Amino acid sequence: MQTPIGPVQAKRPGQPHLKRVLSLWDLVYYGIILTSPIAAVPLFGEAQVLSHGHTVTTLLLGMVAMSVTAVSFGRMANVYPSSGSVYSYISKALNPHVGFILGWAMFLEYLFQPIQNALYAVLAIHRMVPQIPFAILAALIVGLITLMTVQGIKFNVRTTEVLLGFMMLITAAFLVLAFRYVMMRQGVGGLLSWQPIYNPATFDLRALAAGTSFAALVFIGFDGVSILAEEVKDPKRNVLLAAVLVCVFTGLFSGLQVYLAQRVWPDHTTFQNHETAFMDVARTVGGPLLFTAYGVVLLVSSMACGLAGHVGAARLLYSMGRDDVIPKKIFGHLSPQKGNPVYNEWIVGILAYIAVLTIPWELAAEIVTFGALLAFTAVNLVALLHFWFSQDALGQRNVFVDALVPGFGAVFCFVLLIGLQTWTKYAGLTWLGIGLVYASYRTRMFTLRPKLFNFNET
Repeated sequence: MQTPIGPVQAKRPGQPHLKRVLSLWDLVYYGIILTSPIAAVPLFGEAQVLSHGHTVTTLLLGMVAMSVTAVSFGRMANVYPSSGSVYSYISKALNPHVGFILGWAMFLEYLFQPIQNALYAVLAIHRMVPQIPFAILAALIVGLITLMTVQGIKFNVRTTEVLLGFMMLITAAFLVLAFRYVMMRQGVGGLLSWQPIYNPATFDLRALAAGTSFAALVFIGFDGVSILAEEVKDPKRNVLLAAVLVCVFTGLFSGLQVYLAQRVWPDHTTFQNHETAFMDVARTVGGPLLFTAYGVVLLVSSMACGLAGHVGAARLLYSMGRDDVIPKKIFGHLSPQKGNPVYNEWIVGILAYIAVLTIPWELAAEIVTFGALLAFTAVNLVALLHFWFSQDALGQRNVFVDALVPGFGAVFCFVLLIGLQTWTKYAGLTWLGIGLVYASYRTRMFTLRPKLFNFNET
């Protein structure tokens, strides 16, 4: 649904701008890091209990639903191949004021993702060296992530690729050892079993639904590829491909890890600790060495996800600052040397440090989920409006692609959203209220329309 969007800014020759330096595979690597190839590891025990031993099934269902949402993200990036993701799509396709509010909500996900991951890294190190004050460790971890971020997007992508390689190495070791363990004890019949997917003795639809809502957390972060659309070569093709590939890879790779873990430890009622259940599986197949390696890889994963989330938060702020809906002089600034929003990267680092010292990890994780699911719901809805209900869509609509796909994605994400804990929804609504007050102040009670950047040359 196209609406007038007021004055449009254009790029001036010589003006600093984000550079198109990322390939499709750079974008895929970034998305995989943001979701994390071991995202299912800390969730395994709780997901097993919630789904009554059907975690693989919940991951596959979640993969289908999130892949649908990834298609909406990619198609909207095709129409508006600019930085800002949800904020840009809704501002341009629907209304800039609504876009600001949804961008404000989306900032919860992107800000709290580096907070959540930095906090996990600090907690992990602090358990190993408790003699070092927590505040000093927090400053070191957040400071390191921030320093890496300000080096520029190409450096960030190369760094995350190295970290991804380390995580894949440890995960590959687990897969080989778990395969060997099951084959030695149960043979081919134990390795090729339907029990992790469908066990008639424990199957329950309500349990499966609860497990699927929880499993959706594994996929949160795939949308980060769309926020880098302005730094990608051929964004109209590569953003959609990358978003879908990240969802499919995450679902299948996580499903493989969980499938083997379930075959190693089939009885989900015997976990000593739900939060560390996967670690117990790793110890079973690989002994203390693999157990320790997984402790290290969880730390590395937190650092890598924190770096990727930091990048996304800084670029969302840049999109809103460039459009002058938040102070442009600060938030719309780009480094002339590296073309990155360096002020925003330091601002996110400072906010992350303060939050690490004051916010519990569980709260940070829940807030990430609220922001992400709200953004997912909104993108599916705006894709439905643009590709099915707009005047431009007349005569070229496809019921499946243009209506059923985004409609299903919107309903699924909204159901997950309303299923969050009550205090999380209150916190999210409070944040939206603050954004609404600020937006009304900046636009004189919505009588002024924010300027939007021109990306026609892309």
